[in-house]
Amino acid sequence: MNVREIMTTQVVCISDEANLKDAHSLMKSRNVRHLPVISEQDSRLVGILTHKKMVSTVMSLVTKYGSDALDRKERAQTVATIMDKDYQHLTADEPLSIVVEYFIENKLGCLPVIDASGHVQGIVTSSDFVKLCAKLLKL
Repeated sequence: MNVREIMTTQVVCISDEANLKDAHSLMKSRNVRHLPVISEQDSRLVGILTHKKMVSTVMSLVTKYGSDALDRKERAQTVATIMDKDYQHLTADEPLSIVVEYFIENKLGCLPVIDASGHVQGIVTSSDFVKLCAKLLKL
């Protein structure tokens, strides 16, 4: 099996120029924990914003400025300033045997799937592997 067989293709992405408030709202409304961040200029993947990183940043803002200033501070901070720029990615043809080992060894929650030009094709999450396990257990 390869990545293409389990990846989610309807990926919720966010622009690197969006603000933290936009990301917070998008994660909540779309019920996602990982947002591939794409360049406003060429739509290529430039980073990953995780729910964990976003919550950490929000908590830091609340601690530093208070809850009354949170909305204003979230709007003032761009996704590009907090996204993970040092991320791993996949191609759709990579074998799942390699990917699952990477997930286990690095304790990641997601890996974006990109094409040769760096555009997002999909995303593989730990939930995708749980769904695969459930499917295989029913066989």
